Amino acid sequence: MLKPGDVAPEFKVQDHTGRTHTLSEYRGKSVVLWFYPKADTPGCTAEGCGFRDQRAQYQKKNAEILGISFDTPEENKGFAEKFGFNFPLLCDTDRKVGVAYGACDDAQAPNARRVGVIIGPDGKVKAYYPKVDARAFPQQALSEL
Repeated sequence: MLKPGDVAPEFKVQDHTGRTHTLSEYRGKSVVLWFYPKADTPGCTAEGCGFRDQRAQYQKKNAEILGISFDTPEENKGFAEKFGFNFPLLCDTDRKVGVAYGACDDAQAPNARRVGVIIGPDGKVKAYYPKVDARAFPQQALSEL
């Protein structure tokens, strides 16, 4: 499990639009990385909508929001379009990011655990939440920044 002060593991993963993201491209900004179990399910929808609705406040704090699940780009694209998400949904289909961040134990995991990670502008873990409340985490993370 990651802890505050650890260097956040680098990743390279595609989002729901096919764009590749790396953690290093966000250096200089805070990043809220929120793992969710399954696209278009009630808890994940509530969490995503919470982030969507507060994105302007995150931007004022120089922070980026990255949702991440084991769903395919097609599943995440439908989820993002249905709810008007204004941030990338990363598609960790090989579970490499999930394993590195403690959102699953191995590459056979069917779904990610609901983990939240706040990464500082220096690329280090600022806060790590091994189990978040889907409805409360968007506001909680914003308050931590």
